[in-house]
Amino acid sequence: MTRQNRIVVNPEVMVGKPVIKGTRITVEFVIDLLAHGWKTDEILKNYPGLQPEDVRACLIYASGVLHAEKVYPLPV
Repeated sequence: MTRQNRIVVNPEVMVGKPVIKGTRITVEFVIDLLAHGWKTDEILKNYPGLQPEDVRACLIYASGVLHAEKVYPLPV
């Protein structure tokens, strides 16, 4: 599974934020739930249209964004 199978970006859906394909549930929302202590099972119970692979795809997407981030030191 790759995030490309599950995560899409469309400027006409949720202002272009990455969402789980076929939903209006953003990657940001799922990551926030996980950050606040929600377990995957809780997310799936509250959002029955999602699959475990969707939650994992959100994590993969977030990881990719962080890996692509460039950090430049500022002169002192």
